[in-house]
Amino acid sequence: MRLNLGCGNTKFPGWVNADKVAACNPDQVVDLERFPWPWPDDSADEVMLSHVLEHLGATPDVYLGIVKELYRVCRDGASITIIVPHPRHDHFLTDPTHVRAITPEGLRMFSQAVNREWMAKQAANTPLGIYLGVDFEIESIDMTPGQPWRGKFERGEITEADLDHAARTYNNVVAEIRMLMRPIKPAGRKR
Repeated sequence: MRLNLGCGNTKFPGWVNADKVAACNPDQVVDLERFPWPWPDDSADEVMLSHVLEHLGATPDVYLGIVKELYRVCRDGASITIIVPHPRHDHFLTDPTHVRAITPEGLRMFSQAVNREWMAKQAANTPLGIYLGVDFEIESIDMTPGQPWRGKFERGEITEADLDHAARTYNNVVAEIRMLMRPIKPAGRKR
């Protein structure tokens, strides 16, 4: 099964297109902030969350519940694509329905391998993967620069290092983050 969660008006053929707004005509009306989700354990091979997670989980309990449900419904090694606006871009900052910044660093908190590294170093980071019994690995991260930065990079006016420095220093450099994650089951298993 392939799940397009929070599909809005973007439907994928051959996928279960789910949204809580019936007016967008999804295959299934599902409120992702209510648990449990209507799909069985280990039933999803692929999940798409395109411009969805930043709208969900205003409270930690709800956000962590979403993470646990995502882990529950995915099979081991399933492909989870998460696309979000960069939290330091006006696309994120100006939308009043955006309730949570989603970053690669925040999602790494659900990796038990990373959690074990932190624990070994006695770091103050919260080992959420271990606490929640979930385990995700981020396979890739792609940052899409907005204009004028993308144009400057494409014309060779700035280097990749310049672009990276600007993204860490200024707002409105990276417009969107695309991440590919995979659940590891059972949680804590070495890859």
